[in-house]
Amino acid sequence: MSSERWERTKRILEEALRLPSEQREAYLESACGADDELRSEVESLIFSHKAAGSQFLAVPAPELLLTASNALIPPMNRSIGRYRLLRELGRGGMGQVWLAEQTEPVRRQVALKLINGGMFDSSLLGRFQSERQSLAIMDHPSIAKVFDAGATTDGQPYFVMEYVPGVPITDYSDEKKFTIPERLELFIKVCEGVQHAHQKAIIHRDLKPENILVVAVDGKPLPRIIDFGLAKSTSPELFGAAQFTREGGFLGTPGYMSPEQADPSVTDVDTRTDVFSLGAILYVLLSGSPPFDSERWRKQPLEVALRQLREEDPPRPSTKAGTQRNSTKTIAETRRTQPKELVSLLQGDLDWITMKALERDRARRYATPSELAADIHRYLNHEPIQARPASLPYRMKKYIRRHRIAVAAATTLTAVFVAFAVIQGVQLRRTTRERDRADRIAQFMTGIFKVSDPNERVGNTVTAREVLDKAAQDIEIGLAKDPELQARMMHVMGKAYSDLGLYPSAQTLFERSINIGISAVGRDPETLDTMSDLSWTLFEQGRLSEAETLQRKVLEAQRRVLGPDHKDTWGTVDNLAATLHELGNHAEAEKLQREVLERKKRILGPEAFDTLATMDNLVGTLSREGKLAEAEQLEQETLKIQRRVFGLENLGTISSMMNLAAVQAEMGRYDEAENGFRQALELEKRVLGPDQPETALTTYNLACVLARRGRREEALSLLRQAVDHGLQPRIDLKIEKEPDFDSLHGDPRFTALVAHAKERASEQRRH
Repeated sequence: MSSERWERTKRILEEALRLPSEQREAYLESACGADDELRSEVESLIFSHKAAGSQFLAVPAPELLLTASNALIPPMNRSIGRYRLLRELGRGGMGQVWLAEQTEPVRRQVALKLINGGMFDSSLLGRFQSERQSLAIMDHPSIAKVFDAGATTDGQPYFVMEYVPGVPITDYSDEKKFTIPERLELFIKVCEGVQHAHQKAIIHRDLKPENILVVAVDGKPLPRIIDFGLAKSTSPELFGAAQFTREGGFLGTPGYMSPEQADPSVTDVDTRTDVFSLGAILYVLLSGSPPFDSERWRKQPLEVALRQLREEDPPRPSTKAGTQRNSTKTIAETRRTQPKELVSLLQGDLDWITMKALERDRARRYATPSELAADIHRYLNHEPIQARPASLPYRMKKYIRRHRIAVAAATTLTAVFVAFAVIQGVQLRRTTRERDRADRIAQFMTGIFKVSDPNERVGNTVTAREVLDKAAQDIEIGLAKDPELQARMMHVMGKAYSDLGLYPSAQTLFERSINIGISAVGRDPETLDTMSDLSWTLFEQGRLSEAETLQRKVLEAQRRVLGPDHKDTWGTVDNLAATLHELGNHAEAEKLQREVLERKKRILGPEAFDTLATMDNLVGTLSREGKLAEAEQLEQETLKIQRRVFGLENLGTISSMMNLAAVQAEMGRYDEAENGFRQALELEKRVLGPDQPETALTTYNLACVLARRGRREEALSLLRQAVDHGLQPRIDLKIEKEPDFDSLHGDPRFTALVAHAKERASEQRRH
């Protein structure tokens, strides 16, 4: 410690000792500010003063440190049982961590944590024992292990844990110049470790880069979470009823602690506080800087800094990365990219994921670390993430269904350009680098068809079908000498046809892609993915038996090649269950849905978006089987989770609300069903805007309930709105045969409405 630092420490200590004990807390918060190390140092000396007696300030500091209860810092090479202390690794207000050598029964280096001499305050001792117990009950590769525990001859408690010769996760990532995907893969392992702690009913409460050390194991980086000194149990049975929280203060590290940790009035800090801290660590890994300006905080009183933490939102990671001026280039280089590319990479999904984890309102955060990890997995797998507003992809999908010609014209012209570029590149001498570039182009094409702007318009000199056909023909001829790439490009083009509802053409391309792929590389995961898309194309054409046969074949291969827990395997199980549902084989559909639901609960967690979607699907099957009471109970459980995790104004929550209303209508509880559909419709309008086509199905379902109740005028009015907004063709065509509308037969307005619906359905099918 520098002399200047010691003088400041001594001044604060002297003033604190002059104050009554009940006033010290507020004084230390003001005097130490956000300097957590200084605060710990002063508290440590206060405890030592109590143990040393009234002459504490009269004794020179070095001598005092060597005499207070066998010394705050034990001498080198001192032995504690079978452990010989080598050097101090770190210390704080509660104790010291030493590098030690275990001498028996095995010789190895360990980390020994020793409570400070004279610090036998009941709450501090309880916190020390809590950390020891926390580590003892956990067993995860990303959490440091505890080996032993005991007390010195002087009564100082200690415990022995795994020595982690690593560096903080942010420093390690920078030293190794990890790319953004590499950092995300490493961060996922941290999330898995924290999730394990939560499953053991333990909240860390002090997650920060310094408490996540990374070591290389067999050449691969592995994080180790350490320092559970502030851990809290969510189970009273685990450590007893006591919770070790400083009254009137806070526990945690400013900059990484959650807003609820910084709020003295909040007493129910839960696992979502660790999610916030994980979000702050992710922020640093991505942008190179913490989300909050710690330098500004150090210049302010602590209560001001904590209030800002509770009330202010940090800038997005992409914004922070792009505005750090002199350091931006260095930050980009440590991520093996350029400044502009880094900002572009962070914009979008990674911004959304990070900011959802850093939500001040914990109800809007990811509910668990596993949900955060699952969204990062989706990003790495180029799948839609759950952090984005649900209305955007939903509305885009619906728009494409309604305006296929306009969307196709915009997207497929780009597809032709890209396909031409690929073909030209293939004609050159191919290198590994160029092959990788072609693969990236193929992925880029997939993205184009998913997110193209439907507002873009092109001329009418060429039809979308002609553009697609020309691109498919070019791929057939131009890539003939590279069958592996040709199969991949055909798969991409098949998806384009399928997205536009051109199922026969999609089927032809999928079948060609499969035949070429099997001949070139065998039945690999890429070919199985194409076979899965082919089966869904058959489903969309109503060729259910063929779809079922192919789905069973794909599922068998995926279970063997990818394993039963792979996401592609789950997807095929879901698709097969949907096919069986349409074929009327509800018993097997239910069995498959329960199988995949159990796996998703175990792997993704019971509150993950994909898990909830499968629960919704199972509700539909149970309803068709007549198991209405069980369906209602499951949907109520699903809706309860949706509302708590995602909130009311979320399309997933609204969908569950409609499903519950539909089940209640089947049970004849029309009042509840009507209320449910009306609430869902109101929420849809609030989320998507008034008079949006996406509300058509909800409006239709509400019309069904009102017609059953004999309220003909209201039912006819709502049915007209639903048809005008644009129902799917399969619904338009069944209106006349819908039993709910039996009371409307004979009314000329209903007859005219049915004719209008059929005309719209035919028009949509032609397009």
